[in-house]
Amino acid sequence: MRLYKISVLLLIMVLGVGCRSTKTLTSNAVIDKSITAKQIIKENGKQDVRFKTLQAKVRIDYTDGDKSNGTTVTLRMEKDKVIWLSAPLAIARVMITQDSVKFYDKLSNQYFDGGFSLLTKLLGTEIDFKKIQNIFLGEPIFNLKEDTYVTLPNDDSYVLQPKDQRALFELFFLINPGFFKLDSQQLSQPAEKRMLQIDYKKYQEVSKQIFPENIRIIAVEKNDEIIIDLDFKAISLNGEVRFPFNIPSGFKEIELE
Repeated sequence: MRLYKISVLLLIMVLGVGCRSTKTLTSNAVIDKSITAKQIIKENGKQDVRFKTLQAKVRIDYTDGDKSNGTTVTLRMEKDKVIWLSAPLAIARVMITQDSVKFYDKLSNQYFDGGFSLLTKLLGTEIDFKKIQNIFLGEPIFNLKEDTYVTLPNDDSYVLQPKDQRALFELFFLINPGFFKLDSQQLSQPAEKRMLQIDYKKYQEVSKQIFPENIRIIAVEKNDEIIIDLDFKAISLNGEVRFPFNIPSGFKEIELE
């Protein structure tokens, strides 16, 4: 799959969270070498965020080789149901639901309307709404309680990997020793020379919950690399939100396969 296709798919996935009156979290905690993988997973699970709706401004900076671009977009979410993103003047919009991924771009007069099969093919594992949502909430893309994990030596984060790595790809989860949210989650396909890495550079405290503040997404395919930086600002929780989305007539469908 050409990296252009990864680029489009990541743009579809560019969504995140934060909140007003937030406090950036810092941690000086040190690694506890006696803690078990099971205890780390338990503490991480306690940090899952809870909200009904979210609205935010998200600064997106996108780099593909020597090309770069940046803009600020509006994000709205209804947890476990809808993720919606709109560029200024509705020039482009994205809407992801439990069973569909939709996107249109007025600059190119193109649109995409499909499911998650392409994301599944790209990453080599089943992708759904929940996994996409978890990426941007700073939560593991896989349920850590459904597998057996072991810890690896590291000075800064608790590193978890499945006791038996999957045949098609390798997984690693780096967990902060202070507040037990993800520092990074990494999925690689060595045979395909592909790697997806999501680094959580900063977190913020919102109503006694912990949300990402800055996320960096890195996608590598052979010698090509895409980097997307997300900065979440001016966010409010649990207000009324709407998700308007209509593909303009006359637009050409984007063919990614």
